[in-house]
Amino acid sequence: MAYKKIQQPKISEVILQQLEDMILEGTLKPGQKLLPERELALEFAVSRPSLREAIQKLETKGLVTRRQGGGTFVCDNLLAGMSDPLFDLMANKNEAQFDLLEFRHGIQGMAAYYAAMRGTKADFAIVEQAYEAIAIAQIENTTLNKNYRSEATAVFEFYLAICKASHNAVILHLARAMSELLIDNIDKNLQVLSQRPEVPTRIAHYRKKLLESIISGEPNKAWGASHKNLAYIEEALLKVGKEDSRVTRSLRRLQTN
Repeated sequence: MAYKKIQQPKISEVILQQLEDMILEGTLKPGQKLLPERELALEFAVSRPSLREAIQKLETKGLVTRRQGGGTFVCDNLLAGMSDPLFDLMANKNEAQFDLLEFRHGIQGMAAYYAAMRGTKADFAIVEQAYEAIAIAQIENTTLNKNYRSEATAVFEFYLAICKASHNAVILHLARAMSELLIDNIDKNLQVLSQRPEVPTRIAHYRKKLLESIISGEPNKAWGASHKNLAYIEEALLKVGKEDSRVTRSLRRLQTN
């Protein structure tokens, strides 16, 4: 019987695979600068020529870009197709805001489910840290004349941490690619819901339940907590919308009398 010789992979291919995995899993983020060649070679315990060859292949694939005298960076337009003028249009349409909320039902529910199932202690520590950052942003929000953008960003970062903990590259990169649109959606929701003083406390309750179910490793409860949180937000937004509509009609009737 003739046996085929087992081919050992080239060192540069092994390095390439590791760097691609780091980009895919989000360890290396869009726009992030890679360590200098000397340091990166030491980290991988490989020769600089092998490392250089791997980086050249990454550049050929369009995953990194090299700047003369500035270093090597992960391309910041990896998901440029998601930066569509249609997204700008969505950001300014009320109905699209509810569409985005429905989208969040799906992606955040899945992320919460898999985060509870697959998350590590290190992942949970990051999720908790992001959760605590929301309270800090809310305090700053009170002193900054109701600027909800920082709070919206903190809420998004909390959900992004959950996406990372899910260890699902598609969920993570889709959420990251839509970051501006999702932050804008959260921002608009916070502005509207501020009209009802009882709402933030209720949302905080659901968000805490979400955190607890993820950390305790209960996927179904995590999914349910995510759904309850967003369903409550949707219900509250609809109620505020109806109240605003009633006020508008009342004012219109007064003006005609």
